[in-house]
Amino acid sequence: NMINALIATEDARYYNHTGIDFKSLLRAIIKMGRAGGGSTITQQLAKQLWSPRANNIFERALQKPIEWVIATKLERLYSKEEILTMYLNQFDFLYNAVGIKSAAQVYFSTTPDKLTIEEAAMLVGMCKNPSMYNPRRRPERALNRRNTVLDQMCKYGYLTTQACDSLQSLPVEIKYQSVDH
Repeated sequence: NMINALIATEDARYYNHTGIDFKSLLRAIIKMGRAGGGSTITQQLAKQLWSPRANNIFERALQKPIEWVIATKLERLYSKEEILTMYLNQFDFLYNAVGIKSAAQVYFSTTPDKLTIEEAAMLVGMCKNPSMYNPRRRPERALNRRNTVLDQMCKYGYLTTQACDSLQSLPVEIKYQSVDH
């Protein structure tokens, strides 16, 4: 569920590129980011691992070509599955929940393999901006973002329309459990 939600939402052509999706990149440039970003999952991983926080758009623009090079190298060195695993294990879901294993535990008191589709969709929704789509502090935003992820899963064939509608009618129910180091 987690992998399907992530690919449908963040990088629908994930298995068809070598780190850079030029079609998405061109769309992002032409539409100036209004129709989604142009970064692949591999580029996002490169950013997580090696890019310092940019203070302005100019610094961010200078980081992009470096991320492209790193993403291409990651694709040469690792399988697609390994890249997805690294991405999910690096992401900070807030509340000391770094990585999908701790996020599943913190938000749903479960393990990643037992996440339901709607739970996985909520966590993937947080990947866009964990603070903005924080289900503890902003449940309405988290619900809307989760439903966007479910729409993407339907759009790319991971869910039927009927299943998507059913899941979207469910409330966001977290079983928050704080953890420490």
